[in-house]
Amino acid sequence: MSARSKARRRALDLLFESEQRSVSVSSALKQRRESTDQIINVYTVDVIEGVTAMQETIDEFLQTYSQGWTLERMPAVDRIILRIGAWELLYNDDVPDGVAVSEAVELAKMLSTDESPQFINGLLGRLQQLKPTLLA
Repeated sequence: MSARSKARRRALDLLFESEQRSVSVSSALKQRRESTDQIINVYTVDVIEGVTAMQETIDEFLQTYSQGWTLERMPAVDRIILRIGAWELLYNDDVPDGVAVSEAVELAKMLSTDESPQFINGLLGRLQQLKPTLLA
């Protein structure tokens, strides 16, 4: 697993923890740094900060283009994987579009339901097709 893949996974863990415990992600990150000797990769922080900064817009896109699924109805891990994938796809020019989608699908394969990888691939693929108009 590459360093960036590990960083995405840690970002997912922290975003998930923050949502489940109803605490700010900065609090979850601070607690993780203070209570463990785990090194938090710079890219992990970049992902967390990017997703947090753009979450309202990302959630609007996900809500608009997910067919038959509200954000609230999605499994929490899928929702967070989609947010990370959408942020990388739409707002992080350092990550090629195909990599953003495939990394999100890989996270879903590891951490979610059997149907999740296909759902995440389809929704992020749709955002990838619409990217020029979404960012216009």
